[in-house]
Amino acid sequence: MNSIAICPGSFDPITIGHINIISRTAKMFDKVIVVVMINKKKNSGLFTLEERVNFIRKCTSDIPNVEVDFYDGLLADYAVSKGAVAIVKGLRVLSDYEDEFKQALTNKKLAKNVETIFMVTDTEYMFLSSSVVKEVCSFGGDISDFVPAQIKQDIIDRIRERCV
Repeated sequence: MNSIAICPGSFDPITIGHINIISRTAKMFDKVIVVVMINKKKNSGLFTLEERVNFIRKCTSDIPNVEVDFYDGLLADYAVSKGAVAIVKGLRVLSDYEDEFKQALTNKKLAKNVETIFMVTDTEYMFLSSSVVKEVCSFGGDISDFVPAQIKQDIIDRIRERCV
């Protein structure tokens, strides 16, 4: 039996904290699908859906059991459609837990055979979020320790475009 896990997020942009969770998840499951979810609560984002998918593909190309996809709908429905046994959510700080816990309960109600697993990020990434990356970069700060090298210049270029 192949075990499939889903790692969902908006990934606008993907950070090394995200990569940390994805690579650790890939060691636990036969297949990991990183899915860019469309979050209707958030603005359209800094990067298009296609750019985010391509960034993730670039940054995970060395992890053979990772696939990348996007979805506009209920995460529980997506997980069931892919035959997933788990949804893996990364937690950085305690405040992440409350929202994620509510989502996990909802997903369990909608997809009884799919478990939600909370994975705590490595301590060196606990402060890191896509919002932090965008803010630091917008003020000209060095984001080298925050994002994968393969996409760093793309992020800098986009933020500079927006700030001009």
